[in-house]
Amino acid sequence: MSGFSSEERAAPFTLEYRVFLKNEKGQYISPFHDIPIYAEKDVFHMVVEVPRWSNAKMEIATKDPLNPIKQDVKKGKLRYVANLFPYKGYIWNYGAIPQTWEDPGHSDKHTGCCGDNDPIDVCEIGSKVCSRGEIIRVKVLGILAMIDEGETDWKVIAINMDDPDAANYNDISDVERLKPGYLEATVDWFRRYKVPDGKPENEFAFNAEFKGKDFAIDIIKSTHDYWKALVTKKTDGKGISCMNTTVSESPFKCDPDAAKAIVDALPPPCESACSLPTDVDKWFHHQKN
Repeated sequence: MSGFSSEERAAPFTLEYRVFLKNEKGQYISPFHDIPIYAEKDVFHMVVEVPRWSNAKMEIATKDPLNPIKQDVKKGKLRYVANLFPYKGYIWNYGAIPQTWEDPGHSDKHTGCCGDNDPIDVCEIGSKVCSRGEIIRVKVLGILAMIDEGETDWKVIAINMDDPDAANYNDISDVERLKPGYLEATVDWFRRYKVPDGKPENEFAFNAEFKGKDFAIDIIKSTHDYWKALVTKKTDGKGISCMNTTVSESPFKCDPDAAKAIVDALPPPCESACSLPTDVDKWFHHQKN
């Protein structure tokens, strides 16, 4: 429906694994820079990085050309989030809004902390388990201000416009009413998910209270402005790859052939390897047997 598609390169759960995005013409694009922030009036695009209930910590590679989705690595090892009792992996479809950027050089007036240098994060609460690399249209409902190791890390709460119940959700109060306990679980998850790795609990602004739709949209719009400055070289990205194929005023714009050459230099498209289980628990079972 969106016209966007994805292509996997190398096998999942390897250091070489990448998910590249394509436009309706089958040309490679950046999910960070080339997918419009708006799908339509008051509706945003979301790039799904992590399907609900999965554990592999996948994210848009902001410093790689064309910004493919890849698994995060720490000290040479692939990163997974623990099953944090009573939760299984991520408890929402997790991803980012394209054409946004939390500027690490800007101190947020609400949190007093600078941005985390990534696109703004989204927790999609609908009933469908989305696919990695899927582009969906979402309705923004609210936002949580997390402080992660001294950096502002906003978490947008949204619902897939194609969800059967999407019409019933119009603000954060509807989530409280229709999904009792879900917002409390969201705070609990974000507070504790790094503890199994030996890190302290995360903190929050506003006493860990969610702000509503209008506040959330204002924050998203501000991160879009920071992105504009980034992609037009008015701000120093300090290593972020701003290569794109669509932003006319950007000095980093390239033609589709140049984008294709970058992808063609990588391991071939994933075939049999991609039929392996995408859930990490099943993957470990597969490896063991």
